[in-house]
Amino acid sequence: MTATTLDAPQTTASRAREAVYRYGLLVLLLALVLWFSAATPQFATVRNLLVVLQSVAIVCVVALGVTVSLVAGGFDLSVGATVGLTVMVTAATQVYWALPGWVAVLAGLATGAAVGLVNGLLVVLGRVPDLLATLGTMFVVQGLALVLTSGQSVSSGSTVGGEPAPGAFDPAFLWLGRGVLLGVPVPVLVTAAVAVLVAVLLTRTRQGRLLEAVGGNPVAARLAGVHVGRLRVLAYVLSGTLASVGGILLAGRLGRGDVGAGAPYLLETVAAALIGFAVLGANRPHALGTVVGALFVGVVINGLTMQNAPYYTQDLIKGVLLVGALVLSFSALFRRKELL
Repeated sequence: MTATTLDAPQTTASRAREAVYRYGLLVLLLALVLWFSAATPQFATVRNLLVVLQSVAIVCVVALGVTVSLVAGGFDLSVGATVGLTVMVTAATQVYWALPGWVAVLAGLATGAAVGLVNGLLVVLGRVPDLLATLGTMFVVQGLALVLTSGQSVSSGSTVGGEPAPGAFDPAFLWLGRGVLLGVPVPVLVTAAVAVLVAVLLTRTRQGRLLEAVGGNPVAARLAGVHVGRLRVLAYVLSGTLASVGGILLAGRLGRGDVGAGAPYLLETVAAALIGFAVLGANRPHALGTVVGALFVGVVINGLTMQNAPYYTQDLIKGVLLVGALVLSFSALFRRKELL
């Protein structure tokens, strides 16, 4: 009887920690939505919901690619530069070389896949640590984007060698970034499709389970007969390809090619993927967590903007959210099994 009486408070405390660990981020997101809705009536409207979804669409697509690399035990730091290079490639394809939009899309996807393949080969064949390999690739890709257009922005009416460029942005290409289908922005629909595909890949396919096995214990996976190298290359190719999808959507939205367009996406996508670790107490990368992480940041920034919060506080807020999510995921305070 004495033991039962002493154990009761510990059980209650551990259950509370478990609840915070699993649902803390979702509860905080719900609380913020309710608070913003009460403070600003325009926040809780369908129109504003679409604005939030559209604002996080590109970040979410690119972050899902980062998630795939994280699942396989890697970390792709080149995604922001890949977004920027894709923007420049798709813009140059249409404006400089007067090719149709579908060719620009294929060129953009090929660019992202090529960057991912180089990353994978550097890691697997070159034995370069993931962070160093993708960091080096990031600088190379940024340089390629500058060299491609001599550091100039590309838009309809630009000049090449002192002469007017022969092409212009294809309206069908611009529709990818600006269009609306059934009342929903096209980038949001593309993001939803990509999220479902990545979630199915990671949870419902053999390749996805093998990727998790490689990320969890590559030595054991290799001893079990898994082709670890091939899967890691595949993960980086998928990451690069999804970064290029984000670049295509961004180019369609901007209607021009700016060299620095992809720079902000590295930190935002990494933050979304890492915040996702804290969703449902997974403590690992997963597609649903990444989507929630991107949405979390988007809701906070949108809500504070509607309340006229200074724009220069946004990076601080993102950083605080990321640190809080990482503490929730990795601190022993919330890891019940280690405390018992």
